[in-house]
Amino acid sequence: MKVTKIGYIFISLGTIIILGYLIFAIYSFSSNQDGIVCKNMEINLVDKDKITLISQNEIARILESNELNPIGKAYKRVKTEAIEKQLMKNPMIKSVECYKTPSGTIDLIVKQRNPKFIIAGNESFYVDSDRKIIPVSLNYAAYLPVVSGTITHSMATGVIFDFVSYIESDPFWNAQIEQVYVSNDLNIELVPRVGETIISLGKLDNYQQKLENLHTLYTQAFNTIGWNKYKRIDLSYEDQIVCGKKAMDFQHKTFENIQKNDSIVKKL
Repeated sequence: MKVTKIGYIFISLGTIIILGYLIFAIYSFSSNQDGIVCKNMEINLVDKDKITLISQNEIARILESNELNPIGKAYKRVKTEAIEKQLMKNPMIKSVECYKTPSGTIDLIVKQRNPKFIIAGNESFYVDSDRKIIPVSLNYAAYLPVVSGTITHSMATGVIFDFVSYIESDPFWNAQIEQVYVSNDLNIELVPRVGETIISLGKLDNYQQKLENLHTLYTQAFNTIGWNKYKRIDLSYEDQIVCGKKAMDFQHKTFENIQKNDSIVKKL
């Protein structure tokens, strides 16, 4: 459908009227702010259905303790930037927007950080999706991957973050692995969600190939016999997987060396 010149004129006039109204409304609100008193403050946690690292009451207490509670104050005395700056000091908060409304309500839009996994060791903390370390929240109890053992902050936000991301991105391993353990010599052990088998990954080098080899073995053999018959599965050797059977008693242990691309099971 072609738009006539008259149509263009009406569209242009409509646009000018709308813009004029918005400019007038903004100007009127700005010029009349001095007469508005804050009657209410609404705190909106945009992701509270998924995360509760900090509560609305805690946010209100932070503002109160720092003399930033806007309720009862004239708008000219309410410093929205100061409110945002103070709340952003809290490690649980990712972003804050604070603005005044003509009705006398201060609106706070708060976005919390998103924990990706939890470190449980000498020090316990979350690592969020932005690789930021945040303290464990007493308000938040969620099912997160657990990484325990000897872990520094740089490891947690570096190689461990990359490894956990890889596990999460793979539907098979994300469904299988519940916990990651880092030993003093930086060897990695994986704890499956079901059973008592320990998967020894060795150092965090070439872990994609190691897990791919184990997945191949799982689909070719373990999917019928199961890996619960093994106490330990060792992936630290090049191009081979060493499986230690669960002993019938503590005096006799049988080990099997399963070569990659080889259907022969060799007794050691």
